[in-house]
Amino acid sequence: MKDKDKVLLFINGDPPKSFPDVEHYGLIACTDGAFHYLKNLGFPLDKLDFISGDFDSHSGKDEDVYAEKFIYTPDQDKTDFQKALEIIAEKGFVQVDVLGGSGGEQDHFLGNLTVAYVFKENLDIKFYDEFSEYYFLPRKITVKNTKGKLVSLYPFPIAESITTQGLNWGLTHGNLSITSRIGTRNFAVEDEVSIEYEKGDLILFIGRK
Repeated sequence: MKDKDKVLLFINGDPPKSFPDVEHYGLIACTDGAFHYLKNLGFPLDKLDFISGDFDSHSGKDEDVYAEKFIYTPDQDKTDFQKALEIIAEKGFVQVDVLGGSGGEQDHFLGNLTVAYVFKENLDIKFYDEFSEYYFLPRKITVKNTKGKLVSLYPFPIAESITTQGLNWGLTHGNLSITSRIGTRNFAVEDEVSIEYEKGDLILFIGRK
């Protein structure tokens, strides 16, 4: 069923191995770097609602065919991901599924997490790659269909008074920090994992398999 309020956004990390059902999304977009791999992978480019970027690597042929979908964003003080999210927010969308957010140059990956952090109060951003889905957590959440999956909790940069249920190595009012203790490489022993915390910010990684 189509979710008219949800966005599918492709950005310029590792190309996805497969595509979700594009008919489920109310808006589909990409940055200009991602446009190249979408074209090479045979993605139905007519499904794109907009392509944003400075287009310094595009050919005239591409511009002739897709010119009506281009949104020129030349501001070099912002990343292409950030500028695409600004457009999405201006259009009134809240939920954003992001593909191509990891892989490639790792400073881009860290930059993408930082951009998601900036937008987390206004946009519900979830990243998907070959290995996992990951996103910033609200203060309290229950995640389903988790049993046997890899689960990592990563503080950004700290998260305090964390309590979990359903993980092999649980926490009860525990603290995590990138300078002392992180919660990576855990796994779910139940089909539902519950997480709550009182302070800071926490990223949840869940294995795709």
